[in-house]
Amino acid sequence: MPEFRWEGTNKAGRKMSGKIKAAKKSEAEELLRQRGVNVTKIKGGFDIATFGVIGSGVKDKELATFTRQFAVMINAGLPLVKCLQILSEQQTNKIFANIIEDVTEYVEKGGTLADGLARHSNVFSELYTNMVAAGEQGGILDTILNRLSNHLEKSVALRGKIKSAMMYPMVVLIVVVLVVMALLLFVIPIFQQMFVDMGSSLPGPTQFVVNLSEFVQHNILLIILGFIGLAVAYKLYYKTNNGQKVIDTIKLKMPIFGILIRKMSIARFTRTLGTLVSSGVPILDGLAITAKTAGNRVVADAIMQARASISGGENISDPLKESGVFPGMVTQMIAVGEETGGIDTMLEKIADFYEEEVDTAVAGLTATLEPIMIVLLGGIVGGIVIAMYLPIFDLISTVGGK
Repeated sequence: MPEFRWEGTNKAGRKMSGKIKAAKKSEAEELLRQRGVNVTKIKGGFDIATFGVIGSGVKDKELATFTRQFAVMINAGLPLVKCLQILSEQQTNKIFANIIEDVTEYVEKGGTLADGLARHSNVFSELYTNMVAAGEQGGILDTILNRLSNHLEKSVALRGKIKSAMMYPMVVLIVVVLVVMALLLFVIPIFQQMFVDMGSSLPGPTQFVVNLSEFVQHNILLIILGFIGLAVAYKLYYKTNNGQKVIDTIKLKMPIFGILIRKMSIARFTRTLGTLVSSGVPILDGLAITAKTAGNRVVADAIMQARASISGGENISDPLKESGVFPGMVTQMIAVGEETGGIDTMLEKIADFYEEEVDTAVAGLTATLEPIMIVLLGGIVGGIVIAMYLPIFDLISTVGGK
């Protein structure tokens, strides 16, 4: 956490100075005012541990490990503050260590653990803090932390499987683009000069490749800027309400990938909601939190419709069924869970099933994409090479005919 140097006066007017750690300058000033300091000068805010870090600076796996260790220590009967101190000292990630240290100081001053964690919402999600709050209120913090660690570990594993499935096609696609650009910029011009020296007309495929090479050579900067512009436009459009709906709807309807995204969203929704409900978080709060972590706007909207249905005295399964996002098996099992009063158990079973489905889908996706990408790479590069040799073949056949 950044450290600020300050100067000021106390209530008696005596000059004071020192250092204080806070997330930002305004927070540091507020903390000093609470201590009765009239701040006259404050500067700093630089922290070598956080400089240059994008995002929270804490990996999901680190958070899962922290939660598991925290649960074990609490279950062993260690005091809360002592647990946090030990976890802070053994943390190799300096950013995370500073955050845990800040939470420790907050708890030592009489604050609740949930409120201390909520001060760092970029690391501890609303789901995390709500479950901890429920654990503190119910006196079952060790149980809640165990559930949280299980949830986080499963989430990390799920994201890892998706990343591994996407890695191969992304790498091949990048290789295809780089190879094609290298051919068009450096190889084709050599052949082009050869064709000019030959003085004969070029076959259609060869002329197309030569024209494409000339276009790329003359407009390479515009092409690069165009790709950057498309990426920026996509991000800006996705940030809009309508853009998010359109893009996330397209994602769910994509061939091959759409099925995987849908299954992943269902697994995440049921696992998260089941964990929250079993931890004592009210169903309405659980649905609101789950909608934020759904990862897809269409799925999130369906969840919020279900929440509105419950708040109006109806059930959760009907609006989920009407949304068309959730398969019949999911909504029927949720309906059974509502009738029997065991919706948390039913949600966990659905999550287990769909996580296995994701595993199967990822394996199938990898097996399907591998030959497709190889054919794509071979087809594009091979097509360019053949197009370049067509005039040479024509020349050889002409010479041979004479």
